[in-house]
Amino acid sequence: MSFQIGPIVVDPPVVLAPMAGVTNAPFRRLCREFGAGLYVSEMIGARSLVEKSEKTMTLARFDDDEIPRSIQLYGTDPGALGEAVAFLVEDHGVDHIDMNFGCPMGKVTRHGGGAALPWKTNLFRSVVRAAVINAGDVPVTVKFRLGIDEEHLTFIETGLTAEEEGVAAVALHARTARQLYSGKARWSAIRELKEAVPTLPVLGNGDIWTADDALEMMRSTGCDGVVVGRGCLGRPWLFRDLADVFAGRQPQTPPDLGEVGRIMIRHAELLVDHFGEKTGLNLFRKHPSWYLKGFPAGPVLRDGFARVASIEELMSLAERLDPDVPFPEEANRMVRGHSHGPRPVRLPHGFLDDRKAERLADEAEQVVSGG
Repeated sequence: MSFQIGPIVVDPPVVLAPMAGVTNAPFRRLCREFGAGLYVSEMIGARSLVEKSEKTMTLARFDDDEIPRSIQLYGTDPGALGEAVAFLVEDHGVDHIDMNFGCPMGKVTRHGGGAALPWKTNLFRSVVRAAVINAGDVPVTVKFRLGIDEEHLTFIETGLTAEEEGVAAVALHARTARQLYSGKARWSAIRELKEAVPTLPVLGNGDIWTADDALEMMRSTGCDGVVVGRGCLGRPWLFRDLADVFAGRQPQTPPDLGEVGRIMIRHAELLVDHFGEKTGLNLFRKHPSWYLKGFPAGPVLRDGFARVASIEELMSLAERLDPDVPFPEEANRMVRGHSHGPRPVRLPHGFLDDRKAERLADEAEQVVSGG
């Protein structure tokens, strides 16, 4: 089972969702070691890319053997966005560009960007058009939400506009921006979108915690693939499970606590190799709480993992884990990552008064890469 984005065949039909501070090159490598799919970078700001920001250029790095090279781009200005896309395609060897119109965070929406931008229909069209034109033969996809809130749903017209402008696929996180990450994803909306844009691959995002969830989403919505976000935090082997079920196999037994400890060490080593010890371990410290979710590790040991300052210290802590404790089945559905919401969406003054905008305030372009 697979789907296609331009020349890229995605088999199995699974995409790693871009997540700020998480889906860097080391995490993508770790996930690739467990299973195939399309692994997208964390969000890169178009303006920061054009200005060659050191942080942005670091986040835009790929491993030499990472094929295809897939990157998520944020932008609200068609000019800067087009310039950034041209650079990625011509000078950076990118094979796929995903555009972020789904971020619900206040620091993004308060300037009209992210999940708010599709409300401004003509500006959304201009931004997508600039990306597609400058990408040439490189496929462009767009990821978006249901809308700002229940009174301002935009997902159908957003999908139709994206289709008209020549994108290669669309992905819907089936929550509103107001929901943030709370409540249940509305899978029925994914089916509505698929029926509205039958010529495009439609990917579903939201509440994929197990491999069986992915099968059920595709069965119930008719979508062409799934986008996995929080479900793989602390569980990169979820991509192995997904590869198994899409091939008609039973998922393998999940790792016991000893193996989880070894996976954590591998993850930290990859981060240190890529970013250096200080930055790599700083990025790693958020992950142990996700890896240990549901395990009887105890507060002292958990605190130690959250403060780890060297690979040697991490190895010492991992040796203190009981290696024979099996993975707790209930941990599969324990929420990792963002869980907050619902919350009123922060927007520019008068933003909802009309659907037209030629441009947003300059601040909308100053979003920091990686969130």
